[in-house]
Amino acid sequence: MATSSSISSLGVGSGLDVNSIITGLMAIERRPLNNLESAEKTINTQISEVGKIKSALSKFRDLAGKLAGTDFWKQTTGSSGSTAVGVTTDGNASTGSYSVQVNALASAQSIATSAYASSSALVGAGTLTLETGTWGAGQTSFTGSASTAVEITADDTLASVRDKINASGAAVTASILSDANGARLVIRSKDTGAANAFRTSVSAGGPSALAYDPSSGVNNATRSQTAADASATINGLAVTSASNSLVNVLDGMTLTLNEVTTTAVTVNVKSDTEAMKKTLQDFAAAYSELTKLIATDTKYDATSKSAGPLQGDGAIVGLQNRLRAMLGASSGASSAYTRLSDVGFEIQRDGSLSVNATRLDKALANLPELKKLFANSSTTDASLDGFGKRFRVFASDVLGVDGTLTTRSDGLAEKLKRNQDAQERLEDRLAQVQKRLEAQYTALDAQMGKLNGLSSYVTQQIAAWNKA
Repeated sequence: MATSSSISSLGVGSGLDVNSIITGLMAIERRPLNNLESAEKTINTQISEVGKIKSALSKFRDLAGKLAGTDFWKQTTGSSGSTAVGVTTDGNASTGSYSVQVNALASAQSIATSAYASSSALVGAGTLTLETGTWGAGQTSFTGSASTAVEITADDTLASVRDKINASGAAVTASILSDANGARLVIRSKDTGAANAFRTSVSAGGPSALAYDPSSGVNNATRSQTAADASATINGLAVTSASNSLVNVLDGMTLTLNEVTTTAVTVNVKSDTEAMKKTLQDFAAAYSELTKLIATDTKYDATSKSAGPLQGDGAIVGLQNRLRAMLGASSGASSAYTRLSDVGFEIQRDGSLSVNATRLDKALANLPELKKLFANSSTTDASLDGFGKRFRVFASDVLGVDGTLTTRSDGLAEKLKRNQDAQERLEDRLAQVQKRLEAQYTALDAQMGKLNGLSSYVTQQIAAWNKA
């Protein structure tokens, strides 16, 4: 409530408690404003609850959309009869059984220098050239694909040469191996595979200990590992790979070769019904979360005689009724199942949705028909649409620009703005009322002050007359 500095001196002349009088009058004047403030809180609560319902419906729509998609029903999972072969799959993998034998693992070339006293030993100045490519049979030839030059100064130690190689961008990495014999520089291909081999050469007078090129008869460094491709057979067919990860060697399937095997390993690929079951359960949980939220917001508690913030809200109640009707409807999408209850989705007394695991497992065993019940789509007959599509389309419409919930949110936002505008206007009017009351009581106080003075004077004169 607006205040004025003049009100602090009111009542001095008249003796009246003017402050209390004006405060009481303004409290009466503020009652309409109090009502608007209370209404503002209610509107804000309604806006918040509608927002929660929109969020819950959006989550439910996304899960329904997932069930409506054909890729969801293509999920597969792979298993291997041995740790020697790992398997992962995606939606393009075909279910079946595969026989895999690992003949050789992919490896990266590695060379090492002879031992130096320590990593701080100087190696000599010159240019080290690192060339990547492929060795011919018996390493009698080399076909290069890229080369990198590393300049080594007279002050460079074994450790600084390592750092320069690693900073050069060459397709190799360098490290130092230290043991009782001293420190050795180890250079290794970054990638496995025969095409990722390398050779090294040095300029005249340079650090010859780093040179390795068997095709030229230079073996100052020692090769500790050969660059080689992985080799395996899948269902009797030979395959090779530069790495131990065979990506899409079979559609949608990645095999990871971990060990050489003496016998074939059986790899099985099947539909990932556990992942599907989890999403179907999440769908039911999202529906229950949504309906419970709506029920709480629209209920009336007869005991406490209190109503939910959206009690009687036509848009929200209509949404609840529509969801219930859709859940209990039938579909001609599948020849085996017509209702959600046929595959284990059971409506509870409180409106929530539970899943009968036994019935759902049985439906998952008949995956093509279960897929139709959720993902079927018809352009001519809506009764043939699956439930995933039905709920996704419905929720998208409700949440759309002209949807029920969007319209309701916009309406509440406009109602809130009108309320706040009315409060501002009323605040201005109350300030004027208080200003007027202060002016009136200031004048009254001054007039009563004069009358009190006159009364005292007359009383004194009468007393004097009586004495005379």
